[in-house]
Amino acid sequence: MIAPRRRILLLFLVSVLFFFFFHGASSLNQEGRILLEAKGGLAGQPDALSSWNASDDTPCAWQGVNCTSGVVTAINLSDANLSGPFPSALCRLPHLASIDLSVNYINGSLTDADLAGCDALSFLDLFLNNLVGPLPDALASLPNLTYLDLSSNNFSGGIPQAFGRFSRLETLALVYNLLTSTVPDFLGDVLTLRNLDLRYNPFNAGHIPVSLGNLRNLETLSLGHCNLDGEIPQSLGRLSRLAYLDLSCNHLRGGVPEFLSGLSHLTQVELYNNSLSGRIPRGLGKLGALLRFDASLNQLEGPLPDDIFDGPLLESLHLHTNQLTGGIPAGVARSKSLSDLRLYNNQLHGYLPADLGKITPLVTVDLSRNSLYGEIPASICDCGVLVQLHLMQNSFSSRVPDGLGRCRTLNRLRLPGNALSGPVPSGLWGLPHLFLLDLRDNALSGRISPVISNAANLSSLLIEDNQFSGIIPPEIGAAVNLQEIAAGNNQLAGLLPATLGNLTNLSRLDLHNNSLSGELLREIQSWKKLSDLNLAHNSFTGGIPPELGGLPVLNYLDLSNNDLTGPIPDQLQNLKLSRFNLSNNELSGAIPPMFANEAFGSSFLGNPALCGDMAGLCPASGRTTANRYGYLWLLWFVFILAGLVLAAGVSWFTCRCRKYMNAIDKSKWTLKSFHKLGFSEQDILGSLREVNLIGSGASGKVYKVVLSNGETVAVKKLWTANMNGATMDDAFEAEVATLGNIRHKNIVKLWCCCTHKDHKLLVYEYMLNGSLGDLLHGNKGSVLDLPTRYKIALDAAEGLSYLHHDCVPPIVHRDVKSNNILLDEKFGAKVADFGVAKAVENGPKSMSVIAGSCGYIAPEYAYTLRVNEKSDIYSFGVVILELVTGKLPVDPEYGEKDLVKWVCSTIEQKGIEHVIDPKFDMRCKQEILKVLNIGLLCANSLPINRPSMRVVVKMLQEVRL
Repeated sequence: MIAPRRRILLLFLVSVLFFFFFHGASSLNQEGRILLEAKGGLAGQPDALSSWNASDDTPCAWQGVNCTSGVVTAINLSDANLSGPFPSALCRLPHLASIDLSVNYINGSLTDADLAGCDALSFLDLFLNNLVGPLPDALASLPNLTYLDLSSNNFSGGIPQAFGRFSRLETLALVYNLLTSTVPDFLGDVLTLRNLDLRYNPFNAGHIPVSLGNLRNLETLSLGHCNLDGEIPQSLGRLSRLAYLDLSCNHLRGGVPEFLSGLSHLTQVELYNNSLSGRIPRGLGKLGALLRFDASLNQLEGPLPDDIFDGPLLESLHLHTNQLTGGIPAGVARSKSLSDLRLYNNQLHGYLPADLGKITPLVTVDLSRNSLYGEIPASICDCGVLVQLHLMQNSFSSRVPDGLGRCRTLNRLRLPGNALSGPVPSGLWGLPHLFLLDLRDNALSGRISPVISNAANLSSLLIEDNQFSGIIPPEIGAAVNLQEIAAGNNQLAGLLPATLGNLTNLSRLDLHNNSLSGELLREIQSWKKLSDLNLAHNSFTGGIPPELGGLPVLNYLDLSNNDLTGPIPDQLQNLKLSRFNLSNNELSGAIPPMFANEAFGSSFLGNPALCGDMAGLCPASGRTTANRYGYLWLLWFVFILAGLVLAAGVSWFTCRCRKYMNAIDKSKWTLKSFHKLGFSEQDILGSLREVNLIGSGASGKVYKVVLSNGETVAVKKLWTANMNGATMDDAFEAEVATLGNIRHKNIVKLWCCCTHKDHKLLVYEYMLNGSLGDLLHGNKGSVLDLPTRYKIALDAAEGLSYLHHDCVPPIVHRDVKSNNILLDEKFGAKVADFGVAKAVENGPKSMSVIAGSCGYIAPEYAYTLRVNEKSDIYSFGVVILELVTGKLPVDPEYGEKDLVKWVCSTIEQKGIEHVIDPKFDMRCKQEILKVLNIGLLCANSLPINRPSMRVVVKMLQEVRL
């Protein structure tokens, strides 16, 4: 009996050991192994997948994996830095209901085969990836799919007809793709849809499908920027559950449809930027739940009906930039919820309701550029929440209401271009949150109150063209955030308060045409940001302070028409002045050498004791003819001597260069051509002399070489040392790999490359007019008129669009800037310098250093170092802003801002006209504004809001300058 028992016990122990051995060797279950297979198909090993470990029993504890009853039902790897193709292995998970791979770099195409087996899937979110190609038909065959978001990719072609066969789909979002054809009728067959969002696609022109009226469950319909035309179909009136309607930025005609009055759930309507006409339906105001109605930038006509404001939940009404007529209905003052009222840029006239603001919790009111008149309602801030009040360019009269002096929430007050009179309420000068106080061009009087010391946030004080009198109070120095003081054309008197020197953020001080007197301030060392100083037409005395020459960014100085005496300080020669006027004073002595030329002739007129050689400036100096001839002979002698020295130096240097090149020629150069050539490397090598040098940059020197056949080329000789963390070889390989394989009329042509040991040459087509940056910001900028700049922008956009959308793999330039856009003899533009370009076939790569140039680098690239097309688009937006403004991407004039921030803040504070290059013909103002808006859209701080380069090209083409 013992032996059998021992055998049984032995067999049991072997079985137990075998079980544990087998279980340990293959502990991870089948779903885990599928997930590891999906991980293996992705490029790199992102940190988000570091917890995916083959030694685990189950993947349910892995990051991004959700399980129900022990089986995987959801994958959420949003913003996990994933790259590579769509992980189709996930579809082998039998119970997987949700996939969220949004905000990654999934690339390649999404095919029907990738989706095979995903029958359990109900939620698929691939928002903000790099997917390309057509939309797969197989999506519509997934029987349980209710949510599909493919926004912000590069899908192209039309929406497939299969998308009309979704059986349970509730949300379809295809925003920001490259979809063409038209918005299809068959989407009206997906009766389960609740949310349809097709915005920002370059569809072909077409109508809004009438069939969309069949979608009785629809709550959100977003078709903005879809190239729609025709009228809004009446069938949309059947969408009884619709809460949000966006048809903005299309080409819609006809009137605002009456059926909107019958949509009882409607909360927001956006019809702006169309060509709608007629009156706003009177019944529209009866929408009980209307929260926001925005029909701006249309051509609406007729008066506003009183009952537009009667909706008890109306919070925001945007009807600006239309052709609306009539008065503002009295019903506006009856609303107990209206907080945002914007009716600017219309033809409204009449009085404002006298009790406006009494029970209406107004936060933002903008009625600018209408024909309104009468008094500003005294109750405008009675609810105590008013933040912005803009009433500029109307005909308001009487006084500024006292209630505004107690409106402590007020942030921006703009009342210029009216007929207001009398003193300003004392409290208004010192409101603690007031950022902008703009009272220009009225008939206001009285004094600037000392309570301005309480204006801790005041940045812009704009009170010019009024009748203000008295002194500038010393307390103004306590408003330390002041950046701009414009008080010209008033009746201010007395001395300049020394406390103005405390304003360290001051960039503009304009006090011209007042009655100010005394000496100019000398304690101004803190004015490091001052760029504009205008004290003309006052009664200042004494000398010009030498300290003005130490202001680092001053470029506008006007001290004309005063009683200043003494010499012009030599220190003023340190300034880089675009405007300089010391005329009509009592200055004396010699003009500093830098200013003693005809270019500054008008800067010194009316100073009889000022001496110089400029015609008509002052009496003859009394020098004899003999002396003049003596100076001439001396001058000729100096020129001849300098010429001899220069010739000797050139001869010596040429000899050295020839010896150097001959030494190199002893070994054979290797030439690799990318086009059919009519020259050899020997034609190139003998011309690399300093006399032919036309440029030098971070990657090397560029020479102009005229070949024996008469053709001209540009030759870049790369540096041998490291450049910003990248070697010469990196730059060389990037240029060759990029330009050697692509062909486009707006990409600079690389003829060939030559290599010899450590020496590398790149031979390009020669661009006669050099770089856009040098031409635009140099002394020849005047040759770039508006049509030429527009053509340059369009050419460059087409070049970048080719790189992003037509190259396989797509190419990101990474250093788009005006200096890398070259111009031929007809000012045709070509994108150049691909030394840091990267292909993005396998997703973004984290760079060790930032590539790009200051002022052009996208915000997200600066802190993530991740390469994608959106960073190029931001940089191109900066180039557009350069073309529109004529200004540099970074400049001390902006303070701590760059060009993008300067444009945005200047438009907000002063208006669009202050950012447009004054050289432009303003008869084309609307076209200029369109181009400016494209630039701002490209330079949006959020990558998702930037259009693709293909869309940018289309938008620029529609401007038609």
